Amino acid sequence: MNETPGYALLGSIDDPAAIRALPADQLPQLAHEIRRCLIETLARVGGHFAASLGVVELTLALHRVFDTPRDALVWDIGHQAYAHKIVTGRRARLETIRKHGGLAPFLDRGESAYDAFGGGHAGTAISAAAGFAAAEKLRAQGRRSIAVIGDGGFTAGMAFEAMNHAGHLGLDLLVVFNDNDLSISENVGALRDTVARQLGRALPSTGDGSLAALVAALGFSYSGPVDGHDLDVLLPALERLKAVRGPQFLHVVTIKGRGYAPAEADPIAFHGVTRFDPVTGALPAPAAKSTYSDVFGDWLIEAASADPAVVAITPAMREGSGLVKFAQTFPDRYFDAGIAEQHAVTLAAGMACAGLKPVVAIYSTFLQRALDQLIHDVATQRLPVLFAIDRGGLVGADGATHHGAFDLSLLRAIPNLLLMAPSDEQECRQMLATGLAHDGPSAVRYPRGHGPGAAIEPAEPLPIGRGRVLRRSANRRPVSVALIGVGSLVATAMEAAALLDATVADLRFVKPLDEALLAELARDHALLVTLEDNVVAGGVGSAVNEWLAANRATCAVLNLGLPDRFVGHGSREQLLADCGLDAAGVLRAIQNRLRSLSSSPANAGFVALMPPTVGRD
Repeated sequence: MNETPGYALLGSIDDPAAIRALPADQLPQLAHEIRRCLIETLARVGGHFAASLGVVELTLALHRVFDTPRDALVWDIGHQAYAHKIVTGRRARLETIRKHGGLAPFLDRGESAYDAFGGGHAGTAISAAAGFAAAEKLRAQGRRSIAVIGDGGFTAGMAFEAMNHAGHLGLDLLVVFNDNDLSISENVGALRDTVARQLGRALPSTGDGSLAALVAALGFSYSGPVDGHDLDVLLPALERLKAVRGPQFLHVVTIKGRGYAPAEADPIAFHGVTRFDPVTGALPAPAAKSTYSDVFGDWLIEAASADPAVVAITPAMREGSGLVKFAQTFPDRYFDAGIAEQHAVTLAAGMACAGLKPVVAIYSTFLQRALDQLIHDVATQRLPVLFAIDRGGLVGADGATHHGAFDLSLLRAIPNLLLMAPSDEQECRQMLATGLAHDGPSAVRYPRGHGPGAAIEPAEPLPIGRGRVLRRSANRRPVSVALIGVGSLVATAMEAAALLDATVADLRFVKPLDEALLAELARDHALLVTLEDNVVAGGVGSAVNEWLAANRATCAVLNLGLPDRFVGHGSREQLLADCGLDAAGVLRAIQNRLRSLSSSPANAGFVALMPPTVGRD
């Protein structure tokens, strides 16, 4: 065993077998040391904090009672699984979590045998655990299947679909319902109200109901509620259910942020942290520079103030999408649908049919879960729903499950949809105004974090389908290069073009394309280079290629974007460099393309365009 100074028990825990070997009366001390490890480590490096503090005892109890990894322990997303990582051999690497080359931000089957199922989106655990249970029913190997899902994740329709099916099949499946009355924000919905009444919590509404009855209706046997921080209660409850067959449901009540007073007092602020003072709990001061989410939130308040038909919808992402002020200013026009993206989109469609102007604020990867609703319920009916798509492109530390890598490819294929991507904050405001004024579905896709700092002015709609030239090459030779950027990579195009003396165009509209601009660029330049923080396959570059082929353009084309693989986690700058989408990578790619073109005698003029800043060999 590898003992760690300062952690008398935790220093000797390398795997769950060591937890099972401990005397029961030492488990509370181990829980205390795990919380200390979480507080001391995440205060330095940041990460998902409050949720993991809330499930320390539950984590220990599950690993003590069940024979992991032989028994499949499936966590719903990884916000709550840091303690699980600590006791499954990854304690020494916890400080690398979410960093380039470090521990995964969520659960990862490739990282540990104890991560039975990976993923970063809520609501999947019961379906996955049901899959393990169904396999066990066929193979009869004596393995148990356990899903741990929070009351926030339980609002996802997929969770109910899974329980309905597992209950019908009579699977040997235990669902542990981690009830802390929070997801990232406060939970919403009738189910939350039902559980709150059962536990005597304060309610925003009235009515009757029973969680046990709902669970029974889905074919599960209900147990609880039990105190998720009392091991003397929690361990016997799990031991009993381990011996029971059929679909079982254990209601466990926990406190998000448990054991750290500042996080208990404000679990929303401590859901995900960068760094903080572990003694006082002081969080870093907010950055003075507005994020795109802030820009969207401020614009939406302006739009709603001017038009009483404007309403906002979000699938449980009030803070992340910049809607806190809107919810406070217009509480009757703010709709948090819970972690239910499909419902959120069709709710917007119904509102649009009734004459409202719904704005759906949603992360790019979460919109993936509602593509059918966007197509079937919104686009086919040409309904005026505006999608404000946050976290487009690479998001950084949250990694592969949260990168908005596919939205431009997926959305540009949908008829009737107006699709825009801003290169700065003011352009974002203008595009949002364009979408709101449009008589049909529209989407504005913007990145996580800060923009270049453009001045904020009144937001007037843009001419639809019109891009702009930001820089013209001074090159008067017959051979020249034009960079066609979209969204955040317009800034990268400008940086590379300054070294190359190339033309730069901000496409602005992914659909419809500015065909006049493309014709001009194809006529005046021998090489067009498209840049996007979206996968190359089917993206903006593909759209440009299709237009050039249809119009028999003779210029050469180079498409730069995200590779055909899932990009990992790290800082956005590191990931862009890894993908060749920083200025140096763009210059290298252009140099290689020019070199290949110049190998033909007919293209000898390309040699003169090779940028000297990246060398020739």
